[in-house]
Amino acid sequence: QVHMQESGGGLVQPGGSLRLACAASGRTFDIYTMGWFRQAPGKEREFVAALSWSSINLHYADSVKGRFTISRDSAKNTVYLNMSSLKPEDTAVYYCAARRSPWNIGAVTTVADYAYWGQGTQVTVSS
Repeated sequence: QVHMQESGGGLVQPGGSLRLACAASGRTFDIYTMGWFRQAPGKEREFVAALSWSSINLHYADSVKGRFTISRDSAKNTVYLNMSSLKPEDTAVYYCAARRSPWNIGAVTTVADYAYWGQGTQVTVSS
């Protein structure tokens, strides 16, 4: 079992920045890919960004490309999502997740392909 714990959410003004963190513990050797997803009220959970455990491969949703950066601190088993130029439409609960399968560009964007999930952290972008 892998336990995921997010932190760093909060309220930020449009154009501002925020950094989310996701600490993984337990059977981390099972992890091949870490991902960030988000879910706004009344909408389905959507892909935001993914990073292979080796940090070699990464992928972003078009809506966040150029504004968000995913990275990993291997010593801390922690994955970060640095968010800048935030917009009101970025408001959502953000979840980190882990996959047990090797990198596959078609699969890393799929909610059902992730085995482990955190509890989520709220990000609100509002003036």
